[in-house]
Amino acid sequence: MNPFPKPLQAIIRIIDAIGEWSGRIVGWLIIPLIFGLTYEVIARYGFNAPTVWAYDIAYMLYGSLFMLGAAYTLKKNGHIRTDMFYDRWSPRRQGWVNAFSYLFLFFPGMIFFLISGADAAIHSWTILEKSDFSPWRPPLYPFKTVIPLAAFLLIFQGISEFIKSLHAALKGEWL
Repeated sequence: MNPFPKPLQAIIRIIDAIGEWSGRIVGWLIIPLIFGLTYEVIARYGFNAPTVWAYDIAYMLYGSLFMLGAAYTLKKNGHIRTDMFYDRWSPRRQGWVNAFSYLFLFFPGMIFFLISGADAAIHSWTILEKSDFSPWRPPLYPFKTVIPLAAFLLIFQGISEFIKSLHAALKGEWL
């Protein structure tokens, strides 16, 4: 078998490093999420003084953690699949199924997600959108920016995964 082309190996290493790096940074959002919720629980049940901001902070931090962590999860092969079939297949067949899925399902969906998310984020920044459902009306535009950023990170990591899948499909082994 021919060795995998060095430029593609370099691209995979760079993309995977960015996916790893972004996932580790985004993981730190769990700390303010825990502190905010802990404060809310103590204030609410210990002092009968609930906050007006805890719910908004919790959904924004958790939503950001969930969305921005998706590329890291993709890199770690942690997304859902029907393993009872997939695990029984040869690396070649797994690679073809993955490559097809990335090319015809994943990338079109993520590109749509990126474009529509960017439109929503740009509009939100333009009007400096604030929440209408909270008495303290937190800004929503930073949170809405997470959507296109998550889509971009997913597309970027998807490129690496597509190349790895194509290699498995053609060579019969995973990188």
